Amino acid sequence: MKRLWTNARIATMAPDLPGIGIIEGGAILAEGDRIVWVGHHNDLPTIANGAECMDLDGRWITPGLIDCHTHLVHGGDRAREFEMRLAGATYEEIARAGGGIIASVQATRQSSLDDLVATALPRLDRLVAEGVTTIEIKSGYGLDLASELTMLRAARALDKHRAISVVTTCLSAHAVPPEFKHDRAGYLDLVVDTILPAMAAEGLADAVDAFMEGIAFSGPETARVFDKARALGLPIKLHADQLSNLHGAQLAAEFGALSVDHLEYTDEDGVAAMARAGSVAVLLPGAFYTLGETQLPPIDFFRRYNVPMAVATDANPGTSPMTSLLLAMNMAATLFGLRIDEVLAGTTREAARALGKLNETGTIEAGKYCDLAIWDIERPAELVYRLGFNPLHRRVWRNR
Repeated sequence: MKRLWTNARIATMAPDLPGIGIIEGGAILAEGDRIVWVGHHNDLPTIANGAECMDLDGRWITPGLIDCHTHLVHGGDRAREFEMRLAGATYEEIARAGGGIIASVQATRQSSLDDLVATALPRLDRLVAEGVTTIEIKSGYGLDLASELTMLRAARALDKHRAISVVTTCLSAHAVPPEFKHDRAGYLDLVVDTILPAMAAEGLADAVDAFMEGIAFSGPETARVFDKARALGLPIKLHADQLSNLHGAQLAAEFGALSVDHLEYTDEDGVAAMARAGSVAVLLPGAFYTLGETQLPPIDFFRRYNVPMAVATDANPGTSPMTSLLLAMNMAATLFGLRIDEVLAGTTREAARALGKLNETGTIEAGKYCDLAIWDIERPAELVYRLGFNPLHRRVWRNR
């Protein structure tokens, strides 16, 4: 199908254009699942002849939004922990008492593949309804071979039910499960020697992640996981410096991480290392808000060192029970101080970069997938400043 959208204001997010890459009076031509031309409608090429034409009456078009860090597939919920936090318990206290990630592990292990798909779809639908066309989904609530593989299979299955691109990440190094409580080394053996090879053999994950924190895994333990990921030919990502500075950003940079995520306690040396490695800083204001944190990510350092910043929901049952990327965008601005252009780039171009998919999506340029979000707005700032308001007019995924 050849389609042409005209009479649009386009925020291309193309890196070679200033700001958000605005084209007034713009047009986009797509054929098959790709964009073949974008520019001012007065410059339409002859290849547009015969295309199905849609007049957008001055509406704005951005690239389809990208949620580059989620834990969307899981069993159960953790509303009880929310009550506990309101009563004064900290994240670490809840985790050490057997709550937190371990509570989700128990519920996830009791869920079948069909259960996990069925419960994830309503959460996915809320993101799709806000213009999300690409989503990353992690494992990490199974923490044994069978359950981790089931989680990843469920994530892979979601794009059979919805028109969306799903990127999967193996996060088996998320926590130590109860049966290995007194044998951390034994669990790392299971992850490195069994889970990661099995996952790779089945082609279930596009990257490997870990949680490097005092309540999770140390630097040497994380490095062991990443050594195996590298041997399997898989890129890495890292939950780092969320609750303390264990220099996770520097470790991730040493492995050439696609992204380093959370980063509230990252210091200047960590940011400089990320800059040298080309790693994206993924900011997760939903977790910051839910946990009542006060330590802000080092935004000024990211700007000073030109570290790209992405923004994501971190959708998960415990620390960020949020399935609205538009809300995460507002939080990134109001809580972290990002500018409008940084927020828009963070949920399109830089989110694609954080997933290693910038050659495919994240900007409106010829050769990219035709992933678009069309908005009933007067200016792009409306996507960031409004609360509880969804101005999506139409979502386009691969020209569909």
